[in-house]
Amino acid sequence: MPISLPERLLLGPGPSNVHPDVRAAMASPLVGHMDPAFHRVLEEVQERLRHLFGTENRMTLPLSTTGSGGMEACFANTVEPGDRVLVGVNGVFGERMSEVARRYGAEVTRVESDPGTALDVDEMATAIRRLEPSVVAVVHAETSTGVCQPVEAIARTAREAGALFVLDCVTSLAGLPLRLDAWGVDAAYSGTQKCLSCPPGLSPASFGERVLERVKGRSRPVPVWYLDLSLLDGYFGSGDRVYHHTAPVSAIVGLAEALRRVEAEGMEAREARHRAASARLLAGLAPLGFEPLVDEAHRLPMLNAVCLPDTVRGREAALRGRLLERHGIEVGAGLGKLAGSIWRIGLMGENARPEVVDRLLDALAQELAG
Repeated sequence: MPISLPERLLLGPGPSNVHPDVRAAMASPLVGHMDPAFHRVLEEVQERLRHLFGTENRMTLPLSTTGSGGMEACFANTVEPGDRVLVGVNGVFGERMSEVARRYGAEVTRVESDPGTALDVDEMATAIRRLEPSVVAVVHAETSTGVCQPVEAIARTAREAGALFVLDCVTSLAGLPLRLDAWGVDAAYSGTQKCLSCPPGLSPASFGERVLERVKGRSRPVPVWYLDLSLLDGYFGSGDRVYHHTAPVSAIVGLAEALRRVEAEGMEAREARHRAASARLLAGLAPLGFEPLVDEAHRLPMLNAVCLPDTVRGREAALRGRLLERHGIEVGAGLGKLAGSIWRIGLMGENARPEVVDRLLDALAQELAG
C-alpha cells in the first residue's frame, strides 16, 4: 500500500501548509549535489536569502538541518568552554538557547521576563555592560509565547561591548521584515516550515565576518564537524563548491520556489497580510471568550497566543482533538508554564489568509456550541 497521510489545515506553531508550486518543485527530477544545474539553484537561494534576511553576508545559506540545528550551529561555532554567554529568556526557545550554550561549556547568564512579555532592553544593556560576554543571544519571535522582541538596541549594546549577537528568526523570517546588517546581528537562523511554507528540514542561516573571524581564532576546533563553518565555507561560501556533505537537493529546490513566491509578493504586502489575518482571528475569537496573551505592541501576527476561557481550560486537549479529527484543523497547545492555559494559533505564510481564519472560527464555534 502506498503511504497516504490525511489533508490537514496546519494552524499550530509549525509546520504550515505547503503551496502546490513548492511541492511541484520538490518533485523535479533529482540531480547530484555537485551538478552545475543544482549549483545555479543554490546560488539563487543564497542570494534571495540575503535579501530576505537584510544582509550582505556571503555565508548566508540553507543549513541541512531544522531550526534547532541552526541554533546549534550558532553556538557550536561561537562558543568555547569558559566563554561568558548572555541569553535573553522569555519563553521556551530562550530556555533552549541557554541549554545549548551550556552544553558547549559556556558560563551562561540569563535575563528573564514573564512569559508573554518582551525582555527589558535596559536590563539587557545593564547585564551586557556588567558581564562583557563573548556572545549575546535573543529570540526575535518567541514561538512559545507569541512575543516579538525589539532587538536593535540590544544588538548595538552587545557590539559596543565586543560581543557577537545571535538572533533566533525561526518564526519571523518571511513574515516580518528583517534587517540583520542594519540591526547589527552577527548570526541568525530560521526554519523553512514556518512563514516560508516549506516542509521542515532546512535552516536558513546567515553568519557575518565577525563570526567567521571568531571561528578562525578558536583555540580548539568546532566540536561539531557537520556544522563547522570553516568547513561549510568551502561548499556554501565559494564559487568552487568543494564537497562537504550531500546537500538535500529536493528540499533546496523547494525552498527556491518558496523564496520566489515571497519576493513576488513583497515583504511589505506579506507583513500586511499576516497582520490582517491576525486581527481577523483575534476579533473572531473575542466573542468566544479567547483573549490575546501578549500586549499589542509586542504581539506576533503569525503566531497568536490566546488565553483560554474558563469553560475550555481542563478540556482544551479534547477540544483540540475534535478540531483535528472532525475538521482536519491543527492548533497548538501551550508549552512550559503556559501549558493548559493558552493555545498557539499559527497563521504563517500560505495560511495567513481570511478564508483560513474563517474556517477555524466556524469549526471552533461548532465545537463550543456542541
